Amino acid sequence: MQLLVGEAEHTRAQPLTGASPADVRERLSELSNRFHGARAVSIRREPVPAAYRVFFRHIGLEPDVVGTPIETAILERMVQGGFPSRSLLEDVLLVALVDTSVPVWALDAESVDGQLGIRTSHEGERLGRAADAPVLPAGRLVVADSSSALAILFGELAPGHEPHSLTRSLKLFSVQVAGVPRMCTEEALWASQAALQQQ
Repeated sequence: MQLLVGEAEHTRAQPLTGASPADVRERLSELSNRFHGARAVSIRREPVPAAYRVFFRHIGLEPDVVGTPIETAILERMVQGGFPSRSLLEDVLLVALVDTSVPVWALDAESVDGQLGIRTSHEGERLGRAADAPVLPAGRLVVADSSSALAILFGELAPGHEPHSLTRSLKLFSVQVAGVPRMCTEEALWASQAALQQQ
């Protein structure tokens, strides 16, 4: 398991939390057409999704209960009849996920203190530095900076550390696991960076 981290500058006119521009919505529509019944059912057997399923089991998550990111996205596509557009940032990360099967998460770079890494949570530790940050159980795998946990691994981000409407600099991260080529993880990060920097 390795955490890969990238920087991204949001240079589009639209805020990250606002509606996506036409090119991003069109890309979501194109990707929706790739996935129909047979492909959706078989996605879990493809190499990268299968590697994340194995990793989920290694860390105590049952992928048939807590779906891997790509399987969750494809299931929603089947239920909704397509990939719904939600916001610029959510759509950009979804495009990267569907293109590569590798999930990417984003934090407001100004809220990150030092380098990101993966570790286990401490007894009584909070998720983030907000006054109302939830308390984590000891031993939970988290993505943390030098001061605190900022995300549950494959789970929620810490409140107050998510990108917001005024965010321009982002810290992107993804998790490379056994069986997932590093090139795939780097491609997911690069695709997210590039999409946020288009004019």
